[in-house]
Amino acid sequence: MVIPVLVWWFCLPDPLFDASYSTVLLDRNEQLMGARLAKDGQWRFPGDELEVPETFEKAIVVFEDKRFFNHWGVDILAFGRAMRDNIKARSVVSGGSTLTMQTMRLARNRDARTLWQKGVEMLWAWRAELRYSKKEILQLYAAHAPFGGNVVGLGAASWRYFHKAPDQLSWGEAATLAVLPNAPGLIHPGRNRDALIAKRNRLIDKLEAEGIIDQTEASLAKDEPLPLAPHPLPNIAPHVLGHYTDAEITLHSTIDIDLQQRLAELVQRHADLLSLNGVNNAALMVMETESGEVRAYIGNVSHLQKGHQNDVDIIQSERSSGSILKPFLYCAALEEGLITPKGILEDIPTYIRGYQPMNFTQQYMGMVPADQALAMSLNVPAVRLLQQYGILPFKEKLIKAGITTLHYSPEHYGLPLVLGGAEVKLWDICGAYASMGRVLSHAYLYDHQYDKDDVHPPVLFQQGARSKEQGENEKVNLGEEAPVWDAGAIWLTFEAMSTLRRPDQEGQWETFNSSRPIAWKTGTSFGFRDAWAVGVTPKYTIGVWVGNADGEGRPGVIGLHAAAPIMFDALRMLDDDGSWWSPPYDALTPKLVCSESGWLATSSCMSTDTAFIIKEGETPASCSYHVQAYTDATQQYQYNPTCMPEAAALSNFFIVPTLAETYYKRYNPSYRSLPPLHPHCASAEQSNDNLAIIYPRPGSKIYVPFEWDKKKSRAVFSAVHRSDTALVYWTLDKHYLGKTKEFHQIEIDPKPGKHQLVLQDEYGSMVSTTFEVLNNE
Repeated sequence: MVIPVLVWWFCLPDPLFDASYSTVLLDRNEQLMGARLAKDGQWRFPGDELEVPETFEKAIVVFEDKRFFNHWGVDILAFGRAMRDNIKARSVVSGGSTLTMQTMRLARNRDARTLWQKGVEMLWAWRAELRYSKKEILQLYAAHAPFGGNVVGLGAASWRYFHKAPDQLSWGEAATLAVLPNAPGLIHPGRNRDALIAKRNRLIDKLEAEGIIDQTEASLAKDEPLPLAPHPLPNIAPHVLGHYTDAEITLHSTIDIDLQQRLAELVQRHADLLSLNGVNNAALMVMETESGEVRAYIGNVSHLQKGHQNDVDIIQSERSSGSILKPFLYCAALEEGLITPKGILEDIPTYIRGYQPMNFTQQYMGMVPADQALAMSLNVPAVRLLQQYGILPFKEKLIKAGITTLHYSPEHYGLPLVLGGAEVKLWDICGAYASMGRVLSHAYLYDHQYDKDDVHPPVLFQQGARSKEQGENEKVNLGEEAPVWDAGAIWLTFEAMSTLRRPDQEGQWETFNSSRPIAWKTGTSFGFRDAWAVGVTPKYTIGVWVGNADGEGRPGVIGLHAAAPIMFDALRMLDDDGSWWSPPYDALTPKLVCSESGWLATSSCMSTDTAFIIKEGETPASCSYHVQAYTDATQQYQYNPTCMPEAAALSNFFIVPTLAETYYKRYNPSYRSLPPLHPHCASAEQSNDNLAIIYPRPGSKIYVPFEWDKKKSRAVFSAVHRSDTALVYWTLDKHYLGKTKEFHQIEIDPKPGKHQLVLQDEYGSMVSTTFEVLNNE
């Protein structure tokens, strides 16, 4: 007796159903966004989270098993009546199976309906009533019952036939689905419609007779039409679902389905215009800055024409970063005291171990304030700053900030790391910028302490979502040390980013009350392959990528013109109130800076301003751009001690380096060069600061190229002089080459080998450089 009882006790498998399931994607409000077929080709939604709606529960119980909530798996009265009817008809006309028994038959996946099989179903049903509640049994049945064709389960059936969630089913729709598992073949379009309507209406009459619905509800339910054909399931965020086709689970995303659809249409409109220029792919991600939850995820756009790799999820693809990493370097340099927001940086022709960075405009400004260099996305100051900061420390900083794609050594990336020499993901970029905004938002909330959990990747699924109140209530990871970024450095960085020139249609945005401030940055990769735009507000972080997934570059694929308009259009569609971060004064300290240079003021500065620097960071350098010189009353000439007249006065001058001055005074008409020495002082010792060689740089190795007709070209050497009228004499290896005035360039054809170039001006200033010409024949 014991053995049969044990066999019965352990007869149910665990799990009860051995079936494959569809992958289902839901939005943050549990609305269906998409699904994929199960491995066996069925639409079968996971049933562990299915909530059977009241309409279907009452309809199926009345139709299949009216004493479902009162029996223990087997309805003796129904079974006896079925036996009587079958004997009387001399065929099987009624099974007498309860909903529990039908659920067990579905779990056993047996089509044969013999007395033996019926007996096993009874034993399983009795045992199931001890393991599961009635609600759970009803849920198992609704999730695995056949509804015609390849539709299995109430969830899939509700969407396939009525294009709505089960909890939105009307009485007529619920009744239609309740009768289908008993005869799933009735649902085929164009066949058996009269039989299906008759069967549904009989059930509606029973519901009315039981007092579940009234006469009006019954009449309205009978007037409801049957579905003409199965509806296609929503496919609203296909690139999210594409990563989980084998998951067989329900994915509860943080996406807002309404915002997702509106932004998808927005990106598609822009993409249709961009496609006229052969630009076929675009991506957009919007996330809440505070929580990190993703509200919209458009991994790519669609085109009527195939072959544009629109199935590629660009958000998770590694693409050349362009200039999108520059704000991170700016922020890191602020922390290290390498710059101040207004501290001028050199923007001059630069050669570093054979690498020559160029600005996008191929122009130089000579000297430019650091925040303006960021706002204008100048390449040369960024490269020079990275050389000063260090490639390895910057790479490590980026990794801590959430950039996961830096797989190679610092030597592999080199100084182009900050200009697009590394590949990044839009996912990581958005997460890193949002983390910066989160740290800044909590500067006062945490009393200038830092929550290490504030720096984290975007959150796409609700299981990993961090409560907005968690930081306020728990504060389990607070400490004095910033996890990655100092709040003061973030605020100064965002202030600089908020001044970027917006796209043409956003011009003069500050004059409109409806406009919203945003810290934003664009990026353009080499060859116009990738256009980026990312923006941060206290409420939202927006990231955009535009280009071709196959890497084909196209003219016009520029961050400002291709990606930024999408970002600003998306910003206007968000419920952003336009708030801005308060300055984190506890992380900043005011300092006097030189008005002309932006560096810490010295006694030589002619005027000063007050600027904020990082309180806990390294102290920036003092201004070194002011010199004192004895001049005459009109400051036309300067004197040195050997020839200084009694009337000479000591004057202060703001002077930038010689090489920078040539470019700087083009953009700063009020700039005054240091006056030349009085002619009577010409024989005195001269300073070399008046003359500088642009090319070749000391120790450089150069090729003299060949022209298209295979004739050897000539090298063009260049220099600058503070004076626009000074004569410069050129000598190569002690051989006189000639003289130049105003534009100091000269063409020569040096032979392979090492050489020395010497330049001397008419006042006696002299500079030299050594270089090597490589043999490329």
